[in-house]
Amino acid sequence: MRTTKSALLTIGVMSGLLIACSPQQSSLQNQPDNAPLQQAKLTQSESARLIKFFEESYQQDLKRSPQTQSYRGYKWDYDKWNDVSDDHAEESKRIREERLAILSSFDTSDLSQQLQLSHQIMTLALQRQSANDEFRHHHYVMHQFYGFHTQIPSFLINIHRISDKKDAQDYIARLIAVDSLFDQVITLSQKRREIGAMPPGWVYDQMIQASHNVISGIPFEQSTTESTIWKDFTGKVEKLGLSESDSSELVNSARTALLGSVLPAYKKLIANLETERELTPEGDGVWRLPDGDAWYQNRLNWFTTTKLNADEVHQIGLDNVERIHESMRDIMKQVGFEGDLNAFFDFMRTDQQFYYPSTAEGRQHYMAKATALIATMEAKIPEYFGLTPKARMTVKRVEPFREKSAGKAFYQSPSTDGSRPGTYYANLYNMQDMPTYQMEALAYHEGIPGHHMQRAIAQELEGIPDFQKYVSFTAYTEGWGLYTEELAKDMGFYQDPYSDFGRLAMELWRACRLVVDTGIHAKKWSREKAIDYLIQNTPNPENDVVKAIERYIAMPGQATAYMIGKLKIMELRAWSQNYLGDKFDIKGFHDEILKDGPVPLSVLENKIKAWAETLKQG
Repeated sequence: MRTTKSALLTIGVMSGLLIACSPQQSSLQNQPDNAPLQQAKLTQSESARLIKFFEESYQQDLKRSPQTQSYRGYKWDYDKWNDVSDDHAEESKRIREERLAILSSFDTSDLSQQLQLSHQIMTLALQRQSANDEFRHHHYVMHQFYGFHTQIPSFLINIHRISDKKDAQDYIARLIAVDSLFDQVITLSQKRREIGAMPPGWVYDQMIQASHNVISGIPFEQSTTESTIWKDFTGKVEKLGLSESDSSELVNSARTALLGSVLPAYKKLIANLETERELTPEGDGVWRLPDGDAWYQNRLNWFTTTKLNADEVHQIGLDNVERIHESMRDIMKQVGFEGDLNAFFDFMRTDQQFYYPSTAEGRQHYMAKATALIATMEAKIPEYFGLTPKARMTVKRVEPFREKSAGKAFYQSPSTDGSRPGTYYANLYNMQDMPTYQMEALAYHEGIPGHHMQRAIAQELEGIPDFQKYVSFTAYTEGWGLYTEELAKDMGFYQDPYSDFGRLAMELWRACRLVVDTGIHAKKWSREKAIDYLIQNTPNPENDVVKAIERYIAMPGQATAYMIGKLKIMELRAWSQNYLGDKFDIKGFHDEILKDGPVPLSVLENKIKAWAETLKQG
C-alpha cells in the first residue's frame, strides 16, 4: 500500500536562518517598499527556529531512550536498556519545563496552520506530562500486563534483530545489563512501597509466575526444553552463518550472561515481589492509595483527553450498554433465538460452533482465518481512504512465555525503516477466550483499518515534525481502533449476523469498561463485583472477563479511552455529514483524522470542523 504525502513544509531547517536581525535589517523595517519582504524573512526565521526546536527535541528524547531507538529501527545504543531511575525522571521533568518555556517564546501568529497545530500539540503533550509529575510514584512499577520481567524477553525476541556479530554482542551486553536494570526497578518499587502505592496482592502471584517462566529451561536448569531467551539468541546466531569459533564464542558469552546476570537479577526481583505481596494494602481500586481519587481523575484526564469525571464516565457507560443491548436483541430476532438476552449470551459463550478447538490445528486455523480477514479488508481500503501505509503487517501468535498473563490481542508498530512489519498479536492460550464471531472486529481493530493504518501512516507522514508522529493521546488511537470496527460494517463486512453480533459484543465490551473501571477505582467496587457485572452484561467467557477486570485494576483509566474516543469520532462524522450534505467525502474525513498524527479529542474536533468549513465554502 502506498502513502499519499501531505504537503511539505516550505521552510527547511537551516541554522543560517536563525541569525538575529542586524541594525541594518532593523532600519529596513521603516522603509515601506521593503516591509513585506522583511516580514517574510522574519516569519521564515521564526518558522525555521520552531522546526529546528521540534527536531532537536525529538532527537534528544530518542537519544535518551535506547529501547525507543530499537523500536524505531536505530542501533545507536543497541547494547543498553532505558534508564528508569528517579534521577532520569527528574531530568525529564526539567527538560519538559524548559521546553514549555521555549514554546511560549514563539510568536505563532505568523506561522503556517501546520506549524501552529504542531506547536499546539507539543504544548499540550508537555502540559499533560507535567500534570503527571505529581503522581509519578503512584504508577505501579510492575503489574501482570506490563513490567520489565516480561519486557526483557519480549523486547529481545521481537525488537532486537541480529544481522551481524556486533548485533549479537549488543544482545549479550543487554543480557549483562539486566542485573543493573532490575536494581533500578527494585529501587523504584521500594519507593512506592513507602507510600503504599502497590498493586493488589493477587497481582503478585502472576508476576512471580511469569518471572519464573523466563528463567526456566536450558541453560538455567537441566531440562528437555530451552528457555525462551536462550532459544531466541542461539536461533538468531545460527542464521548468521558465522564460523564455528565465532558462533561458539557468542553462545558461550550468552550462557555466561544468562547465568551470571539474568538469573540472579530475576531471583532478586522475585524476592522483592514476594516481600511486597505481604505488604500491599487491601482492596483493588486506586481509591486505596494516598490521594487515590485525585490520581484517578488524572488518569481519566490523561486517557480520555477530556475533563470528564468518574460519575460522568460511569453514566456514559451505562447509557451505551443499554443502547447496544437493544441492537443485540435485533440480532437475536434475525437468527431466531428464543429466550432472553442473558440466555443468548450463555449460548454465544458456550456453543462450540463458535470456537476453534484448543489444539495445534485449531490454533493454525485461527491464525489463517485472521490473516485472510486482513487481506480481504485491505483490498477494500482504497474506496474509503486516500492515505494508506507502505509498511507491511503480519499476524502473530503471542509467545508462550507471556500468553497466560497477556491481553487477548494487541498491536506492535512497524519500525521506522520498514525492516520490521506492524504486528497484530492474537493470544491463543485459551481458545475459549477467542470466539470466531469476534474475529472480524478484532482483526479490523488491531490491524486494518485500525491500529496498523493509523500508526503506520503516522510514522510515514511527511511535512510534520517527528515528535508529532509518536505523541501519546490514547483516546485518539484507541478511539480510532474502535471506530474502525463499526466502519467495517459500513464497508459491507459482517455479513454473518453472528459476526455482526461479535462487532456489537466488542463495542459492548468497551461500553462496560466505562462502568467497571470507574466502579473499581472511584466507587470502590471489588474485583468480584466487577467480574459479575461483565458476566451479566456481556457474552464473553468467564476467563476472558476475569483477565479483563484484572487488567483494568492494574491500568486504572486506560480502558475508558476506547469508547470515549470512538463516540467523539462518530459524533464528528455525523455532524460533518449533516453539515456538508452531498459535499461530504468519507475519504476526506478519514484522511483529515489521520494526516496530522495523534491529537487530543478537542483538537480533532477543531480540525474536522475547519476541514468541513473549507469544503462548504469551496
